[in-house]
Amino acid sequence: METGDARATAELLPLVYDALRRLATQNMSREAPGQTMQATALVHEAYLRLVGSGNEDPGWDHRGHFFSAAAEAMRRILVENARRKNRLKRGGDFARQELDDVPVVEADIREDLIALDDALTNLAATDQQAAELVQLRYFSGLTIPEAAKVLDISPRSADRLWAYARAWLHREIEGGENENDNL
Repeated sequence: METGDARATAELLPLVYDALRRLATQNMSREAPGQTMQATALVHEAYLRLVGSGNEDPGWDHRGHFFSAAAEAMRRILVENARRKNRLKRGGDFARQELDDVPVVEADIREDLIALDDALTNLAATDQQAAELVQLRYFSGLTIPEAAKVLDISPRSADRLWAYARAWLHREIEGGENENDNL
């Protein structure tokens, strides 16, 4: 690898930090109260996953490609964090309680984030472009026109694809429990 590429990777964070911080803040606002991970930690973890050791070429073609990769990294970090918190060995279903009998609000582990991740993986097997659009909208906070540009489709096509993906994910997440009711 050329030394210019390593220097460019080192100079990347200051250039994209504010945009990544906004994305992380949006993602963290959807998390349950009491979340221990902060937006800054999410940005730094995502950045480390994106550039790695800085010795390999990440192969981003354009700005949209970078933010698509950032959205994927943030999604994986948040899902891993939710799964880690949900593990039985880490307390899973148990709520921490104070010894002095003060009522404690039970922490809401983001089961819906894990369900979304599973449904998004299933959607990607059915329609990869729809799954990418959901990632760009939900995890990157892009608008329909911005996501359409990244995916190289028209905004109208992106709007139709967004409606389809939302309905598909809703059916997958909510409808999975009631499928036997229709028999």
